[in-house]
This record gives sequence, C-alpha cells and structure tokens, in this order.
Amino acid sequence: MRAGTLKQRVAVLEHRFASLRRSLRMELGLPAQSWLDQVYGSFANDPIYEEAMRLGRQYRESLRPKQSRRRNGHSRHRPR
Repeated sequence: MRAGTLKQRVAVLEHRFASLRRSLRMELGLPAQSWLDQVYGSFANDPIYEEAMRLGRQYRESLRPKQSRRRNGHSRHRPR
C-alpha cells in the first residue's frame, strides 16, 4: 500500500474488508447483506413512516408523569 493520508488508507482498508466479508458470506451460503443492512434506510423520506414515529413519540410522552410548575422549590414567577 502506498503512503497516503490516514483517511485514504482507512478507506482502502474498509473497502477491502467489505469485499472479504462479502466473499466469505457467499462462500458460507449466507446473504450478501444482513437483514439489518437490507432494511436500514428503506423508510427514508417516507411521510407515512414519519407520521408513525411522531404518533409513537406523542404516545410515549403522554405516558410520562407531568412535571409540576415548581422546580427546586421556587415558582416561575418572582414575588413582587
């Protein structure tokens, strides 16, 4: 391997490792990618998925106990 920046050398090694991994998976009769790699990003920019995530977040937040208006024993409004 020729001398180069560390970033370039790491990129080459990552590429070689991915190639070896694919070859090994094929040799073992496994899919080229794991199920997670196949699914990851498949919902990107999907408005229905975004709405489902918003509703899930809203539901989880509704289960949290409500915070009182007083924090550290002090009210939000200063006495006059």
